[in-house]
Amino acid sequence: MWGCRGLSCAARVLLGVPRAAGGWSSSGPRPLQPGLRTVNVIFRNLDTAADCSLSYKELKGLLKSQTTLIDVREKWEIGQFGKIPGSINIPLGEVVEALQMNPKDFKERYNQDMPAKSDHLVFSCMAGVRSKKALDIAMSLGFSRVQHYAGGLEEWAKYEPPETKQ
Repeated sequence: MWGCRGLSCAARVLLGVPRAAGGWSSSGPRPLQPGLRTVNVIFRNLDTAADCSLSYKELKGLLKSQTTLIDVREKWEIGQFGKIPGSINIPLGEVVEALQMNPKDFKERYNQDMPAKSDHLVFSCMAGVRSKKALDIAMSLGFSRVQHYAGGLEEWAKYEPPETKQ
């Protein structure tokens, strides 16, 4: 499963690292003695967390496969700055509704087949902030193969020109 669940608090507790400045609170959890299994779980989950963010090169490779790239910027941004070729525009404010639509309505609205919960989705935006929010939303809705392009259109444009309407 690809996902991006932050475990920094849990990792701190399991590894016995106190909170910044205040140390352990009197009512807070006490550190556990980490065993090999605990450490393996932490590092496996940290590896998974790193998998949620893609580089330009990784995204470029994925676009050759069965990956749905969703640009979560506003429509006016697409018109003004262009988009990554092959992406579909679903503004962040519409992501929750869009990912729960029936397939016919999704096709009518976005001119693309509705992704299944097992499909590989990659979210992008201008610089990675909104795409990370969309990734979290998709995961909360049960999509299991989700990633985001943290560099966004800003990074993409350093390597190749965005697609613009002519």
